[in-house]
Amino acid sequence: MTVAPPFLTAREIARHPARLRELTPTAIAAFRDIARHWGLSPMEQRILLGILPQSTYTKYMRDAGNAVLSYDTLQRISHLYGIFKAINVLLPDDRLADAWISRPNDHPLFKGASAKDVMLDGTLESIAAVRAYLDAERGW
Repeated sequence: MTVAPPFLTAREIARHPARLRELTPTAIAAFRDIARHWGLSPMEQRILLGILPQSTYTKYMRDAGNAVLSYDTLQRISHLYGIFKAINVLLPDDRLADAWISRPNDHPLFKGASAKDVMLDGTLESIAAVRAYLDAERGW
């Protein structure tokens, strides 16, 4: 078994299957929790994870311990976790925080759509833009 060094660049992580395998179960567990809080459908989850095929999504959700997510999918989950955390810092009431993602927003980034709608275009850039917006709102 290949063991990845403890501190790796993004490029090195993408080339170390051992590190990807190590990060995957925790990332999937975090994503499941976020999806539950936000009331995401399986199709919405697949889109946010990088437009995964149904069979791949089912395999990952059924057996996270044996799954190996791609670096891109791990990056997506990392951003989604950052979004989830930022919303919960800004809106400490769980119900308000969970509902925010689906509410229309007048900020120019959203153009009257919800953050979820913006992210559901399927691009990593849209997910990262929502995270950057929330990080700015938090003062980061």
